[in-house]
Amino acid sequence: MDWTIEGRAWVFGDNIDTDAILPARYLVYTTEEELAKYAMTGIDPEFPKKAKKGDIIVGGKNFGSGSSREHAPMGLKGLGISLVIAESFARIFYRNAINIGLPLLECKGIREHVKDGDVLRVDLNRGVVKNLTTGVELKAQRLPEFMMEILKDGGLIPYLKKRKLKS
Repeated sequence: MDWTIEGRAWVFGDNIDTDAILPARYLVYTTEEELAKYAMTGIDPEFPKKAKKGDIIVGGKNFGSGSSREHAPMGLKGLGISLVIAESFARIFYRNAINIGLPLLECKGIREHVKDGDVLRVDLNRGVVKNLTTGVELKAQRLPEFMMEILKDGGLIPYLKKRKLKS
């Protein structure tokens, strides 16, 4: 299956924690649609109004650090963020995102080559990030095949349900 994502980039720094991605006061909400209204408001209160479906978040090192908060990737997914690319991820955010069906890629040096508003084309199967604005192409760390399967099925729960029905 060809899996290419194209979208406008929003660039953030290092150590963006889950409280910045989705502030704790909004944890009372439980759906992606509700949480989307507050995604990234710990950094930019206007972000949910500015972001568009298909946009891509680019982060630095340790993106998603802090408390284990499934709400953070849920809010991003609900907002229509198609992918998060970062230099590195906090492990719990990484697994929470995969489990809810939000694609991620680790790409060293990504922030040196991407600015807010650049248009990126990402081939998830090959782990290639191309900045269509500048022409720069970067190699990312491709996700393991089992994680790609989880994402293709829409998250861990649909993945497990699909396999249970087949066995």
